[in-house]
Amino acid sequence: MRASELFMPTLKEDPADSEAVSHRLLVRGGFVRRFSAGMYIFLPLGWRVMERVNSIMREEMNAIGGQEVSMPTLHPAEVWKETGRYDEIGPEMFRLNDRSDRPMVLAMTHEEIFAWMAGRELRSYRDLPQTWYQIQLKFRDEPRAKGGILRVREFLMKDSYSFDIDEAGLEESYARHAGAYDRILSRCGLDFYRVDSDPGMMGGAQAHEYMAPSAAGEDRVAICPACGYAANTELARSKANAAQGEEESGPREVATPGQKSIEQVSDFLGIPASSLIKTLAYQHEDGFVLALVRGDHELRESKLARYLQHPVRAASPDEVAEVMGTDVGSIGPVGASVRVVTDEALSPRGPAGKRGYVVGANKNDIHLRGVVPGEDWETEFTDLHEVQEGEGCPDCGAPVHLEQVIEVGNIFKLGTRYSEPLGATVLGEDGKERPLVMGSYGIGPARVAAAAVEQNHDDDGICWPRAIAPFDVYMVTVKMEDEKQRELSQELYTRMTEEGWECLWDDRQERAGVKFKDAELIGCPVRITVGRGATDGLVELEARVGKEREDVPVDRLMARMQEVWQAAP
Repeated sequence: MRASELFMPTLKEDPADSEAVSHRLLVRGGFVRRFSAGMYIFLPLGWRVMERVNSIMREEMNAIGGQEVSMPTLHPAEVWKETGRYDEIGPEMFRLNDRSDRPMVLAMTHEEIFAWMAGRELRSYRDLPQTWYQIQLKFRDEPRAKGGILRVREFLMKDSYSFDIDEAGLEESYARHAGAYDRILSRCGLDFYRVDSDPGMMGGAQAHEYMAPSAAGEDRVAICPACGYAANTELARSKANAAQGEEESGPREVATPGQKSIEQVSDFLGIPASSLIKTLAYQHEDGFVLALVRGDHELRESKLARYLQHPVRAASPDEVAEVMGTDVGSIGPVGASVRVVTDEALSPRGPAGKRGYVVGANKNDIHLRGVVPGEDWETEFTDLHEVQEGEGCPDCGAPVHLEQVIEVGNIFKLGTRYSEPLGATVLGEDGKERPLVMGSYGIGPARVAAAAVEQNHDDDGICWPRAIAPFDVYMVTVKMEDEKQRELSQELYTRMTEEGWECLWDDRQERAGVKFKDAELIGCPVRITVGRGATDGLVELEARVGKEREDVPVDRLMARMQEVWQAAP
Protein backbone atom coordinates (compact mmCIF):
# COMPACT_ATOMS: atom_id res chain seq x y z
CA MET A 1 0.00 0.00 0.00
CA ARG A 2 1.27 3.45 -0.89
CA ALA A 3 1.02 6.00 1.91
CA SER A 4 0.15 8.63 -0.69
CA GLU A 5 -3.05 6.67 -1.39
CA LEU A 6 -3.82 5.56 2.19
CA PHE A 7 -6.08 7.54 4.51
CA MET A 8 -3.83 7.73 7.59
CA PRO A 9 -4.58 11.02 9.40
CA THR A 10 -1.83 10.99 12.04
CA LEU A 11 -1.79 13.71 14.71
CA LYS A 12 1.05 15.50 16.48
CA GLU A 13 -0.93 16.18 19.68
CA ASP A 14 -2.72 13.85 22.07
CA PRO A 15 -6.53 13.91 22.02
CA ALA A 16 -7.90 16.12 24.80
CA ASP A 17 -9.99 13.34 26.36
CA SER A 18 -7.31 10.62 26.26
CA GLU A 19 -6.75 8.59 29.41
CA ALA A 20 -5.26 5.23 28.46
CA VAL A 21 -2.04 4.95 26.46
CA SER A 22 -3.88 2.90 23.85
CA HIS A 23 -6.51 5.63 23.45
CA ARG A 24 -3.85 8.29 22.92
CA LEU A 25 -1.73 6.33 20.46
CA LEU A 26 -4.56 4.79 18.44
CA VAL A 27 -6.07 8.23 17.85
CA ARG A 28 -2.71 9.90 17.11
CA GLY A 29 -1.65 7.05 14.82
CA GLY A 30 -4.78 7.40 12.69
CA PHE A 31 -6.26 4.04 13.69
CA VAL A 32 -9.56 5.23 15.21
CA ARG A 33 -11.71 8.32 15.65
CA ARG A 34 -14.31 9.05 18.29
CA PHE A 35 -17.81 9.48 16.88
CA SER A 36 -19.74 9.85 20.14
CA ALA A 37 -19.42 8.72 23.76
CA GLY A 38 -18.44 5.05 23.63
CA MET A 39 -18.66 4.87 19.81
CA TYR A 40 -15.58 4.72 17.61
CA ILE A 41 -14.87 4.67 13.89
CA PHE A 42 -12.11 2.29 12.81
CA LEU A 43 -10.05 3.93 10.08
CA PRO A 44 -8.15 1.85 7.48
CA LEU A 45 -5.10 1.23 9.69
CA GLY A 46 -7.30 0.28 12.64
CA TRP A 47 -9.48 -2.02 10.59
CA ARG A 48 -6.41 -3.81 9.22
CA VAL A 49 -5.40 -4.59 12.81
CA MET A 50 -8.91 -5.80 13.60
CA GLU A 51 -8.97 -8.01 10.53
CA ARG A 52 -5.66 -9.59 11.51
CA VAL A 53 -7.00 -10.36 14.98
CA ASN A 54 -10.19 -11.72 13.43
CA SER A 55 -8.20 -13.91 11.05
CA ILE A 56 -6.28 -15.48 13.93
CA MET A 57 -9.54 -16.10 15.81
CA ARG A 58 -11.12 -17.72 12.76
CA GLU A 59 -8.13 -20.00 12.22
CA GLU A 60 -8.11 -21.21 15.81
CA MET A 61 -11.90 -21.59 16.02
CA ASN A 62 -12.00 -23.56 12.78
CA ALA A 63 -9.19 -25.76 14.11
CA ILE A 64 -11.39 -26.95 17.00
CA GLY A 65 -14.38 -27.61 14.75
CA GLY A 66 -16.08 -24.23 15.02
CA GLN A 67 -18.52 -23.25 12.28
CA GLU A 68 -19.03 -19.56 11.53
CA VAL A 69 -22.53 -18.09 11.34
CA SER A 70 -24.01 -14.61 11.60
CA MET A 71 -26.88 -13.77 13.95
CA PRO A 72 -29.10 -10.66 14.04
CA THR A 73 -28.22 -7.91 16.50
CA LEU A 74 -31.84 -6.73 16.82
CA HIS A 75 -33.91 -9.20 18.88
CA PRO A 76 -37.56 -9.49 19.84
CA ALA A 77 -37.73 -9.01 23.61
CA GLU A 78 -39.78 -12.19 24.06
CA VAL A 79 -36.80 -14.50 23.76
CA TRP A 80 -34.96 -12.56 26.49
CA LYS A 81 -38.08 -12.63 28.66
CA GLU A 82 -38.24 -16.44 28.40
CA THR A 83 -34.85 -16.73 30.14
CA GLY A 84 -35.66 -13.97 32.64
CA ARG A 85 -32.76 -11.76 31.59
CA TYR A 86 -34.96 -9.05 30.11
CA ASP A 87 -35.97 -8.11 33.65
CA GLU A 88 -32.72 -9.11 35.38
CA ILE A 89 -30.48 -6.88 33.28
CA GLY A 90 -30.60 -3.21 34.15
CA PRO A 91 -30.10 -0.08 32.05
CA GLU A 92 -27.06 -1.57 30.31
CA MET A 93 -29.47 -3.15 27.81
CA PHE A 94 -30.66 -1.00 24.90
CA ARG A 95 -34.43 -1.36 24.65
CA LEU A 96 -36.71 -0.02 21.92
CA ASN A 97 -40.07 -0.63 20.26
CA ASP A 98 -40.61 -1.25 16.57
CA ARG A 99 -43.31 0.51 14.50
CA SER A 100 -45.86 -2.04 15.72
CA ASP A 101 -44.94 -1.17 19.31
CA ARG A 102 -43.36 -4.59 19.71
CA PRO A 103 -40.58 -4.50 22.37
CA MET A 104 -37.13 -5.18 20.97
CA VAL A 105 -33.57 -5.20 22.32
CA LEU A 106 -30.11 -4.66 20.84
CA ALA A 107 -27.85 -7.64 21.44
CA MET A 108 -25.64 -7.47 24.51
CA THR A 109 -24.74 -11.08 23.85
CA HIS A 110 -26.33 -13.98 21.96
CA GLU A 111 -26.93 -16.91 24.34
CA GLU A 112 -30.70 -16.73 23.87
CA ILE A 113 -30.53 -16.55 20.08
CA PHE A 114 -28.10 -19.45 19.67
CA ALA A 115 -30.12 -21.58 22.10
CA TRP A 116 -33.32 -20.64 20.24
CA MET A 117 -31.82 -21.80 16.94
CA ALA A 118 -30.30 -24.96 18.41
CA GLY A 119 -33.67 -25.92 19.85
CA ARG A 120 -35.23 -25.78 16.39
CA GLU A 121 -32.46 -27.34 14.33
CA LEU A 122 -30.84 -30.04 16.48
CA ARG A 123 -32.87 -33.20 16.93
CA SER A 124 -30.74 -35.98 18.40
CA TYR A 125 -27.59 -36.74 20.32
CA ARG A 126 -26.24 -37.86 16.94
CA ASP A 127 -26.17 -34.17 15.90
CA LEU A 128 -23.78 -33.39 18.73
CA PRO A 129 -21.36 -31.96 19.63
CA GLN A 130 -21.73 -28.65 17.80
CA THR A 131 -19.70 -25.44 18.06
CA TRP A 132 -21.04 -22.33 16.32
CA TYR A 133 -19.36 -18.95 16.34
CA GLN A 134 -19.68 -15.47 14.92
CA ILE A 135 -17.82 -12.17 14.85
CA GLN A 136 -20.67 -9.77 15.45
CA LEU A 137 -21.63 -6.41 16.93
CA LYS A 138 -22.78 -6.09 20.54
CA PHE A 139 -24.35 -3.13 22.33
CA ARG A 140 -24.13 -2.12 25.99
CA ASP A 141 -25.19 1.22 27.40
CA GLU A 142 -22.05 1.78 29.44
CA PRO A 143 -22.61 4.41 32.14
CA ARG A 144 -18.94 5.44 32.03
CA ALA A 145 -17.74 4.92 28.47
CA LYS A 146 -14.03 5.82 28.58
CA GLY A 147 -10.52 4.64 27.80
CA GLY A 148 -10.96 4.88 24.04
CA ILE A 149 -11.94 1.50 22.60
CA LEU A 150 -11.60 -0.26 25.95
CA ARG A 151 -15.01 0.67 27.36
CA VAL A 152 -17.54 1.37 24.63
CA ARG A 153 -21.24 1.12 23.88
CA GLU A 154 -20.94 -0.65 20.52
CA PHE A 155 -18.26 -3.26 19.92
CA LEU A 156 -17.32 -6.27 17.87
CA MET A 157 -17.06 -9.63 19.61
CA LYS A 158 -16.13 -13.14 18.62
CA ASP A 159 -18.64 -15.23 20.54
CA SER A 160 -19.04 -18.98 20.23
CA TYR A 161 -21.41 -21.52 21.72
CA SER A 162 -20.97 -25.23 22.28
CA PHE A 163 -23.80 -27.75 22.45
CA ASP A 164 -23.37 -31.17 24.06
CA ILE A 165 -25.54 -33.97 25.33
CA ASP A 166 -24.11 -34.03 28.86
CA GLU A 167 -21.67 -32.45 31.31
CA ALA A 168 -18.82 -34.67 30.15
CA GLY A 169 -19.24 -33.32 26.64
CA LEU A 170 -19.29 -29.75 27.97
CA GLU A 171 -16.00 -30.39 29.79
CA GLU A 172 -14.39 -31.42 26.51
CA SER A 173 -15.80 -28.42 24.62
CA TYR A 174 -14.72 -26.08 27.40
CA ALA A 175 -11.18 -27.48 27.36
CA ARG A 176 -10.97 -27.13 23.56
CA HIS A 177 -12.03 -23.48 23.79
CA ALA A 178 -9.60 -22.79 26.62
CA GLY A 179 -6.77 -24.15 24.48
CA ALA A 180 -7.91 -22.17 21.44
CA TYR A 181 -8.10 -18.96 23.46
CA ASP A 182 -4.62 -19.53 24.87
CA ARG A 183 -3.31 -19.88 21.30
CA ILE A 184 -5.26 -16.86 19.99
CA LEU A 185 -3.92 -14.48 22.62
CA SER A 186 -0.41 -15.89 22.42
CA ARG A 187 -0.40 -15.45 18.64
CA CYS A 188 -1.65 -11.87 19.09
CA GLY A 189 1.43 -11.18 21.20
CA LEU A 190 -0.31 -10.62 24.53
CA ASP A 191 0.86 -11.39 28.03
CA PHE A 192 -2.25 -12.73 29.77
CA TYR A 193 -3.66 -14.73 32.65
CA ARG A 194 -6.57 -17.18 32.58
CA VAL A 195 -8.30 -16.61 35.94
CA ASP A 196 -11.30 -17.93 37.85
CA SER A 197 -14.24 -15.53 37.63
CA ASP A 198 -17.84 -15.00 38.67
CA PRO A 199 -20.33 -16.05 35.94
CA GLY A 200 -22.44 -13.00 36.86
CA MET A 201 -25.41 -12.28 34.59
CA MET A 202 -24.36 -15.12 32.25
CA GLY A 203 -25.20 -17.76 34.82
CA GLY A 204 -23.82 -21.28 34.81
CA ALA A 205 -21.54 -23.32 37.01
CA GLN A 206 -18.05 -22.05 36.22
CA ALA A 207 -16.30 -19.29 34.32
CA HIS A 208 -12.81 -18.07 33.50
CA GLU A 209 -11.62 -14.72 32.22
CA TYR A 210 -8.62 -13.90 30.06
CA MET A 211 -6.86 -10.89 31.54
CA ALA A 212 -4.06 -8.84 29.99
CA PRO A 213 -1.89 -6.97 32.53
CA SER A 214 -2.14 -3.20 32.05
CA ALA A 215 -2.26 -0.10 34.23
CA ALA A 216 -5.28 0.97 32.14
CA GLY A 217 -7.30 -2.04 33.24
CA GLU A 218 -10.39 -1.61 35.38
CA ASP A 219 -10.21 -5.13 36.80
CA ARG A 220 -7.76 -6.61 39.29
CA VAL A 221 -6.62 -10.18 39.64
CA ALA A 222 -4.93 -12.04 42.47
CA ILE A 223 -1.96 -14.08 41.26
CA CYS A 224 0.14 -16.55 43.20
CA PRO A 225 3.60 -16.75 41.60
CA ALA A 226 4.38 -19.87 43.65
CA CYS A 227 1.59 -22.23 42.56
CA GLY A 228 -0.19 -20.42 39.71
CA TYR A 229 -3.47 -19.68 41.51
CA ALA A 230 -5.24 -16.87 39.63
CA ALA A 231 -8.66 -15.31 40.16
CA ASN A 232 -10.52 -12.07 39.58
CA THR A 233 -10.81 -10.16 42.87
CA GLU A 234 -14.59 -10.51 42.48
CA LEU A 235 -14.05 -14.15 43.38
CA ALA A 236 -10.49 -14.50 44.68
CA ARG A 237 -9.94 -16.00 48.11
CA SER A 238 -6.98 -15.57 50.42
CA LYS A 239 -5.65 -16.43 53.84
CA ALA A 240 -5.91 -13.11 55.66
CA ASN A 241 -3.04 -11.87 57.78
CA ALA A 242 -3.71 -12.11 61.53
CA ALA A 243 -5.43 -9.19 63.27
CA GLN A 244 -3.60 -7.17 65.92
CA GLY A 245 -4.48 -5.36 69.14
CA GLU A 246 -7.79 -6.01 70.91
CA GLU A 247 -8.01 -9.02 73.25
CA GLU A 248 -11.06 -11.12 74.09
CA SER A 249 -12.65 -9.66 77.23
CA GLY A 250 -16.42 -9.78 76.85
CA PRO A 251 -18.63 -7.00 75.43
CA ARG A 252 -18.36 -3.68 77.22
CA GLU A 253 -19.49 -0.24 76.13
CA VAL A 254 -17.06 2.57 75.41
CA ALA A 255 -17.97 6.15 74.54
CA THR A 256 -16.86 7.27 71.07
CA PRO A 257 -18.39 10.76 70.72
CA GLY A 258 -18.51 11.89 67.10
CA GLN A 259 -16.40 8.95 65.91
CA LYS A 260 -18.10 7.24 62.96
CA SER A 261 -15.55 5.88 60.50
CA ILE A 262 -13.09 3.02 61.03
CA GLU A 263 -10.21 5.50 60.86
CA GLN A 264 -11.79 7.81 63.43
CA VAL A 265 -12.60 5.05 65.94
CA SER A 266 -9.18 3.43 65.43
CA ASP A 267 -7.38 6.72 66.16
CA PHE A 268 -9.68 7.58 69.08
CA LEU A 269 -9.18 4.23 70.83
CA GLY A 270 -5.54 3.89 69.84
CA ILE A 271 -5.90 0.44 68.29
CA PRO A 272 -5.20 -0.84 64.75
CA ALA A 273 -8.01 -1.00 62.19
CA SER A 274 -7.69 -4.82 62.14
CA SER A 275 -9.12 -4.88 65.68
CA LEU A 276 -12.36 -3.25 64.53
CA ILE A 277 -15.29 -4.72 62.66
CA LYS A 278 -16.86 -2.82 59.80
CA THR A 279 -20.65 -3.30 59.77
CA LEU A 280 -22.32 -2.64 56.40
CA ALA A 281 -26.07 -2.69 55.78
CA TYR A 282 -27.60 -4.03 52.56
CA GLN A 283 -30.99 -4.65 51.04
CA HIS A 284 -31.74 -7.59 48.79
CA GLU A 285 -34.72 -9.56 47.54
CA ASP A 286 -35.27 -11.31 50.88
CA GLY A 287 -34.84 -8.21 53.03
CA PHE A 288 -32.26 -6.46 55.19
CA VAL A 289 -28.85 -7.97 55.95
CA LEU A 290 -25.72 -6.90 57.84
CA ALA A 291 -22.37 -7.80 56.27
CA LEU A 292 -19.28 -7.74 58.49
CA VAL A 293 -15.62 -7.48 57.54
CA ARG A 294 -12.52 -6.57 59.47
CA GLY A 295 -11.75 -2.88 59.76
CA ASP A 296 -8.67 -3.14 57.56
CA HIS A 297 -10.55 -5.06 54.84
CA GLU A 298 -12.93 -4.00 52.08
CA LEU A 299 -16.15 -5.90 51.45
CA ARG A 300 -16.57 -7.25 47.91
CA GLU A 301 -20.27 -6.84 47.13
CA SER A 302 -20.15 -9.48 44.38
CA LYS A 303 -19.16 -12.08 46.98
CA LEU A 304 -22.06 -11.10 49.22
CA ALA A 305 -24.50 -11.23 46.30
CA ARG A 306 -23.14 -14.61 45.25
CA TYR A 307 -23.54 -15.98 48.79
CA LEU A 308 -27.09 -14.61 49.14
CA GLN A 309 -27.94 -15.67 45.57
CA HIS A 310 -29.51 -12.26 44.99
CA PRO A 311 -28.28 -8.86 43.80
CA VAL A 312 -27.64 -6.44 46.68
CA ARG A 313 -27.63 -2.68 47.16
CA ALA A 314 -26.40 -0.56 50.03
CA ALA A 315 -29.21 0.34 52.44
CA SER A 316 -30.00 4.06 52.64
CA PRO A 317 -29.45 6.00 55.89
CA ASP A 318 -33.24 6.17 56.33
CA GLU A 319 -33.57 2.40 55.91
CA VAL A 320 -30.74 1.83 58.41
CA ALA A 321 -32.34 4.15 60.95
CA GLU A 322 -35.73 2.44 60.53
CA VAL A 323 -34.38 -1.11 60.96
CA MET A 324 -31.49 -0.58 63.37
CA GLY A 325 -32.72 2.46 65.29
CA THR A 326 -29.40 4.32 64.97
CA ASP A 327 -27.08 6.11 62.55
CA VAL A 328 -25.06 4.23 59.94
CA GLY A 329 -21.79 4.91 61.82
CA SER A 330 -23.01 3.24 65.01
CA ILE A 331 -24.63 0.00 63.81
CA GLY A 332 -23.35 -3.39 64.92
CA PRO A 333 -24.38 -7.06 65.06
CA VAL A 334 -24.81 -7.52 68.82
CA GLY A 335 -28.51 -7.67 69.63
CA ALA A 336 -29.53 -7.09 66.02
CA SER A 337 -32.72 -8.84 64.94
CA VAL A 338 -31.68 -9.14 61.29
CA ARG A 339 -29.65 -11.62 59.28
CA VAL A 340 -25.89 -11.24 59.79
CA VAL A 341 -23.21 -12.55 57.42
CA THR A 342 -19.59 -12.33 58.64
CA ASP A 343 -16.34 -12.62 56.72
CA GLU A 344 -14.49 -15.84 57.45
CA ALA A 345 -11.35 -13.88 58.42
CA LEU A 346 -13.27 -12.96 61.61
CA SER A 347 -14.12 -16.55 62.47
CA PRO A 348 -12.59 -18.02 65.66
CA ARG A 349 -11.16 -20.61 63.27
CA GLY A 350 -9.59 -17.83 61.18
CA PRO A 351 -6.01 -16.48 61.18
CA ALA A 352 -6.45 -14.55 64.45
CA GLY A 353 -8.22 -17.35 66.30
CA LYS A 354 -10.76 -16.55 69.00
CA ARG A 355 -10.40 -12.90 69.96
CA GLY A 356 -12.27 -9.74 70.76
CA TYR A 357 -13.08 -6.89 68.38
CA VAL A 358 -14.66 -3.43 68.52
CA VAL A 359 -18.07 -2.99 66.86
CA GLY A 360 -20.85 -0.43 66.81
CA ALA A 361 -23.27 -0.74 69.74
CA ASN A 362 -26.45 0.30 67.90
CA LYS A 363 -26.36 3.44 70.00
CA ASN A 364 -25.14 6.77 68.76
CA ASP A 365 -21.59 7.62 69.94
CA ILE A 366 -21.15 4.20 71.60
CA HIS A 367 -19.08 1.17 70.55
CA LEU A 368 -18.60 -2.26 72.13
CA ARG A 369 -15.17 -3.66 72.93
CA GLY A 370 -14.17 -7.29 73.35
CA VAL A 371 -16.93 -8.88 71.27
CA VAL A 372 -16.30 -12.33 69.78
CA PRO A 373 -17.78 -13.16 66.35
CA GLY A 374 -20.04 -16.20 66.47
CA GLU A 375 -20.41 -16.02 70.26
CA ASP A 376 -21.85 -12.58 70.94
CA TRP A 377 -24.18 -12.72 67.92
CA GLU A 378 -25.53 -15.40 65.62
CA THR A 379 -23.98 -15.31 62.20
CA GLU A 380 -23.04 -17.17 59.02
CA PHE A 381 -19.36 -17.17 58.05
CA THR A 382 -18.30 -16.93 54.43
CA ASP A 383 -15.65 -15.25 52.31
CA LEU A 384 -16.59 -11.59 51.88
CA HIS A 385 -13.45 -9.46 51.88
CA GLU A 386 -11.47 -8.37 48.84
CA VAL A 387 -8.04 -9.94 48.64
CA GLN A 388 -5.19 -7.66 49.69
CA GLU A 389 -1.63 -7.56 48.39
CA GLY A 390 0.59 -10.03 50.25
CA GLU A 391 -2.17 -12.12 51.84
CA GLY A 392 -1.75 -15.88 51.69
CA CYS A 393 -2.67 -17.91 48.64
CA PRO A 394 -5.72 -20.12 49.43
CA ASP A 395 -3.99 -23.11 47.83
CA CYS A 396 -0.37 -22.92 48.97
CA GLY A 397 -0.19 -20.04 51.48
CA ALA A 398 2.47 -18.05 49.58
CA PRO A 399 1.90 -14.28 49.27
CA VAL A 400 -0.44 -13.28 46.44
CA HIS A 401 0.18 -10.38 44.09
CA LEU A 402 -2.56 -8.05 42.81
CA GLU A 403 -2.36 -6.74 39.27
CA GLN A 404 -4.43 -4.32 37.15
CA VAL A 405 -5.69 -6.04 34.02
CA ILE A 406 -7.82 -5.61 30.92
CA GLU A 407 -10.43 -8.30 30.32
CA VAL A 408 -10.00 -9.48 26.74
CA GLY A 409 -12.02 -12.70 26.79
CA ASN A 410 -14.15 -15.04 28.87
CA ILE A 411 -15.48 -18.57 28.83
CA PHE A 412 -18.56 -19.90 30.67
CA LYS A 413 -20.00 -23.30 31.47
CA LEU A 414 -23.68 -22.46 31.00
CA GLY A 415 -25.08 -25.94 31.46
CA THR A 416 -28.84 -25.86 30.82
CA ARG A 417 -29.31 -22.23 31.98
CA TYR A 418 -30.66 -21.23 28.54
CA SER A 419 -31.68 -24.50 26.91
CA GLU A 420 -34.29 -25.37 29.53
CA PRO A 421 -36.36 -22.15 29.47
CA LEU A 422 -36.14 -22.01 25.66
CA GLY A 423 -37.04 -25.68 25.19
CA ALA A 424 -33.78 -26.51 23.40
CA THR A 425 -33.80 -30.30 23.72
CA VAL A 426 -32.64 -33.34 21.76
CA LEU A 427 -33.34 -37.03 21.97
CA GLY A 428 -30.81 -38.96 24.03
CA GLU A 429 -29.63 -42.50 23.36
CA ASP A 430 -32.48 -43.71 25.58
CA GLY A 431 -35.04 -41.95 23.36
CA LYS A 432 -35.90 -39.34 26.01
CA GLU A 433 -35.79 -35.58 25.52
CA ARG A 434 -32.77 -33.98 27.18
CA PRO A 435 -31.87 -30.28 27.40
CA LEU A 436 -28.76 -29.24 25.51
CA VAL A 437 -25.73 -28.58 27.70
CA MET A 438 -24.18 -25.31 26.60
CA GLY A 439 -20.97 -23.33 26.87
CA SER A 440 -20.42 -19.70 25.90
CA TYR A 441 -17.08 -18.17 24.89
CA GLY A 442 -16.18 -14.59 23.94
CA ILE A 443 -13.19 -12.49 22.84
CA GLY A 444 -13.24 -8.76 22.06
CA PRO A 445 -10.87 -8.06 19.11
CA ALA A 446 -10.78 -4.32 19.86
CA ARG A 447 -9.79 -5.07 23.45
CA VAL A 448 -7.08 -7.40 22.18
CA ALA A 449 -5.76 -4.60 19.98
CA ALA A 450 -5.92 -2.02 22.77
CA ALA A 451 -4.24 -4.38 25.24
CA ALA A 452 -1.49 -5.04 22.70
CA VAL A 453 -0.82 -1.30 22.50
CA GLU A 454 -0.87 -0.96 26.30
CA GLN A 455 1.75 -3.70 26.57
CA ASN A 456 3.82 -2.73 23.51
CA HIS A 457 4.72 0.94 23.14
CA ASP A 458 7.46 3.43 23.85
CA ASP A 459 7.77 7.22 23.95
CA ASP A 460 7.58 7.43 20.16
CA GLY A 461 4.52 5.30 19.48
CA ILE A 462 3.15 1.78 19.13
CA CYS A 463 5.32 -1.34 18.80
CA TRP A 464 2.80 -3.77 17.31
CA PRO A 465 3.26 -7.52 17.79
CA ARG A 466 4.08 -8.78 14.32
CA ALA A 467 0.97 -10.98 13.93
CA ILE A 468 -1.49 -8.11 14.29
CA ALA A 469 0.48 -5.11 12.96
CA PRO A 470 -1.37 -3.18 10.25
CA PHE A 471 1.58 -3.84 7.91
CA ASP A 472 4.64 -6.06 8.20
CA VAL A 473 7.05 -3.44 6.90
CA TYR A 474 7.10 0.35 6.75
CA MET A 475 9.34 1.54 3.90
CA VAL A 476 10.42 5.18 3.85
CA THR A 477 11.75 6.81 0.69
CA VAL A 478 13.69 9.80 2.00
CA LYS A 479 13.50 11.85 -1.24
CA MET A 480 10.89 10.86 -3.77
CA GLU A 481 12.34 13.39 -6.20
CA ASP A 482 15.62 11.39 -6.24
CA GLU A 483 15.32 9.07 -9.23
CA LYS A 484 17.62 6.37 -7.81
CA GLN A 485 15.78 6.27 -4.47
CA ARG A 486 12.40 6.20 -6.19
CA GLU A 487 13.34 3.42 -8.61
CA LEU A 488 14.93 1.25 -5.91
CA SER A 489 11.91 1.76 -3.66
CA GLN A 490 9.59 0.66 -6.48
CA GLU A 491 11.74 -2.41 -7.11
CA LEU A 492 11.74 -3.39 -3.42
CA TYR A 493 8.01 -2.74 -3.05
CA THR A 494 7.27 -5.01 -6.00
CA ARG A 495 9.54 -7.78 -4.65
CA MET A 496 8.05 -7.63 -1.16
CA THR A 497 4.51 -7.73 -2.54
CA GLU A 498 5.32 -10.73 -4.73
CA GLU A 499 6.87 -12.57 -1.75
CA GLY A 500 3.83 -12.00 0.44
CA TRP A 501 5.02 -9.13 2.62
CA GLU A 502 2.44 -6.52 3.61
CA CYS A 503 4.36 -3.30 2.99
CA LEU A 504 3.35 0.30 3.62
CA TRP A 505 5.48 2.42 1.29
CA ASP A 506 5.75 6.01 2.47
CA ASP A 507 6.02 7.67 -0.92
CA ARG A 508 4.54 10.99 0.20
CA GLN A 509 6.08 14.31 -0.75
CA GLU A 510 6.87 15.04 2.88
CA ARG A 511 9.98 15.85 4.86
CA ALA A 512 11.94 12.78 5.95
CA GLY A 513 11.42 13.72 9.62
CA VAL A 514 7.64 13.59 9.21
CA LYS A 515 7.87 10.15 7.61
CA PHE A 516 10.12 8.79 10.35
CA LYS A 517 7.83 10.17 13.08
CA ASP A 518 4.80 8.52 11.47
CA ALA A 519 6.69 5.24 11.04
CA GLU A 520 7.47 5.13 14.75
CA LEU A 521 3.96 6.24 15.75
CA ILE A 522 2.22 3.62 13.57
CA GLY A 523 4.62 0.95 14.82
CA CYS A 524 5.10 -1.69 12.10
CA PRO A 525 7.65 -4.31 13.24
CA VAL A 526 10.27 -3.55 10.57
CA ARG A 527 11.30 -0.31 8.85
CA ILE A 528 13.29 0.01 5.63
CA THR A 529 14.78 3.36 4.73
CA VAL A 530 15.79 4.04 1.13
CA GLY A 531 18.09 7.05 1.22
CA ARG A 532 21.55 8.15 0.14
CA GLY A 533 22.84 4.58 0.18
CA ALA A 534 20.59 3.71 -2.77
CA THR A 535 23.36 4.76 -5.15
CA ASP A 536 25.57 2.03 -3.69
CA GLY A 537 22.78 -0.56 -3.46
CA LEU A 538 22.37 -0.17 0.30
CA VAL A 539 19.25 0.37 2.40
CA GLU A 540 18.83 0.83 6.14
CA LEU A 541 16.96 -1.88 8.05
CA GLU A 542 15.58 -1.16 11.53
CA ALA A 543 13.58 -3.22 14.02
CA ARG A 544 10.81 -1.19 15.68
CA VAL A 545 11.53 -2.79 19.07
CA GLY A 546 15.03 -1.90 20.14
CA LYS A 547 15.56 0.37 17.10
CA GLU A 548 18.70 -1.48 16.03
CA ARG A 549 19.75 -0.19 12.61
CA GLU A 550 22.01 -1.68 9.98
CA ASP A 551 22.91 -1.01 6.36
CA VAL A 552 22.05 -4.01 4.20
CA PRO A 553 22.94 -4.67 0.55
CA VAL A 554 19.81 -4.91 -1.57
CA ASP A 555 20.61 -8.46 -2.69
CA ARG A 556 20.60 -9.61 0.99
CA LEU A 557 17.63 -7.55 2.13
CA MET A 558 14.89 -10.18 1.87
CA ALA A 559 16.84 -12.76 3.86
CA ARG A 560 17.96 -10.29 6.50
CA MET A 561 14.49 -8.79 6.77
CA GLN A 562 13.09 -12.26 7.41
CA GLU A 563 15.58 -12.73 10.26
CA VAL A 564 14.70 -9.37 11.84
CA TRP A 565 11.00 -10.14 11.42
CA GLN A 566 11.32 -13.53 13.10
CA ALA A 567 13.13 -11.91 16.04
CA ALA A 568 10.34 -9.35 16.51
CA PRO A 569 7.77 -9.90 19.32
